[in-house]
Amino acid sequence: MLRIMKPQRLCSLLCWIACWSVAYSALPPQLSAEQQSWLQHAHRFDRAGWIYLHVEGDARARGFQHGYLLAREIADSIHTAQVNWEHQTAMPWSWLVKRAAAMFVPNIDPENLAELGGLAEGVQAAGLSCSRDEMVAYNGMIELSDYWWPEESKKLREPGPGPQDMPRQSCSSFIATGSLTSDGNIVLGHNTMEDYCDVLPYVIEDIVPAHGHRILWQTSPGWIHSGTDFFITDAGLVGSETTIGGFDGFDSKGVPEFARMRRATQDAGSIEQWCDIMKRGNNGGYANAWLLGDINTREIARLELGLKRVAFEKKRDGYFCGSNVAEDPQLLRFETTEVETDISDSSVARRVRWKELLDHPTAKINLDAARRFEGDHFDTYRGRRQASGRTLCGHFELDSEADKPWPGVPYGCAGTVDAKAVDATMARNMSFTARWGSGCGTAFSAKQFLQAHPQFDWMSHILKDRPSEPWTEFRAGE
Repeated sequence: MLRIMKPQRLCSLLCWIACWSVAYSALPPQLSAEQQSWLQHAHRFDRAGWIYLHVEGDARARGFQHGYLLAREIADSIHTAQVNWEHQTAMPWSWLVKRAAAMFVPNIDPENLAELGGLAEGVQAAGLSCSRDEMVAYNGMIELSDYWWPEESKKLREPGPGPQDMPRQSCSSFIATGSLTSDGNIVLGHNTMEDYCDVLPYVIEDIVPAHGHRILWQTSPGWIHSGTDFFITDAGLVGSETTIGGFDGFDSKGVPEFARMRRATQDAGSIEQWCDIMKRGNNGGYANAWLLGDINTREIARLELGLKRVAFEKKRDGYFCGSNVAEDPQLLRFETTEVETDISDSSVARRVRWKELLDHPTAKINLDAARRFEGDHFDTYRGRRQASGRTLCGHFELDSEADKPWPGVPYGCAGTVDAKAVDATMARNMSFTARWGSGCGTAFSAKQFLQAHPQFDWMSHILKDRPSEPWTEFRAGE
């Protein structure tokens, strides 16, 4: 006998079927046997605000592992990059993707292209939309927005003065060796200063490539380079960078910086080899002062890589520091607008503070000292301890003065988002210590900031909290 279902039960059943259908249609497509085999060699976990990611194999396999395991974070970060790009330039993201691919792809080596393709394939296999061209533009965001766009935008403007876009001045770093350190070998410290609404570098990636050197570095979801850049390799190399402030110059026919940085870090077995790869095809994009060390020789070096001028120094005793002021006189005068004596400028104030700490250390520099430096709040412009945009642990969001040229407004939503340190013993074991959030441990609440400073409401959908996190050790092979 046919039984008539009660209306409420029928409604419940129909709702269940509809929900099941939606859920089923949202499931990622079935993985191939090859893709499943790749994922058996990769994993991720979360710790103290960081995502730890292990990938290995050839380029396409590594890219797929990364893209599949971090698909949600990659999609969110690309959305963040898109919102920032369209707010900054008033140009569509699709417009940038098309031009970036046309400019960059012909100059990217086959291995990097294969990894970028694998990344897109992995994101797609997780059920999200992505293309290799989008990955190319996303990986090149720093040099596109801060180096290529200032020149490109001139072609689109009406004759007359326009906004002067300059590369942001961010990051603080030092490297020391010899008589300055507790064991006579290398100590390296670095923190990243950037817009809080930007793509954030909260990934620790352990890369075991099919050929070349193993890498442990900090990066952002979906990047084949570091970006911050803080790395160690099994060749005994350690490195970081700070942006060359006020830099002006870009060669659209050159090799993108993100491709050169990856090749240098994976392929180089010495400081000199690393620098040679970085100089090859230099496009001027993301012009940096690179602080490098070799724990086997106890040597440290600084490579200042402009577009027309390249400066290189190396020593076995002493230090190098970076705070966005070019040290080479010709690079400073001919390729930047920086005034190295203007202590009201964050980069100059931080440069002075580095020299105060490193020229007269109270004790031999070790990991504890490096962590203390990265959380330092002494403002040399004001002559007192006050967390601000001018301190090594930067807090533009707490500063009522508008630091020039970046972020350029009072209470700029920018500052330090991490801190890392490594000594020779840790580097030999492929490990380093890191803190997510800020070097001093101060928490950041997006809601409270936007309530206090509603002028930044355009970033309400991409600005994220950063709770106070502890210093944590990471090592390759976890």
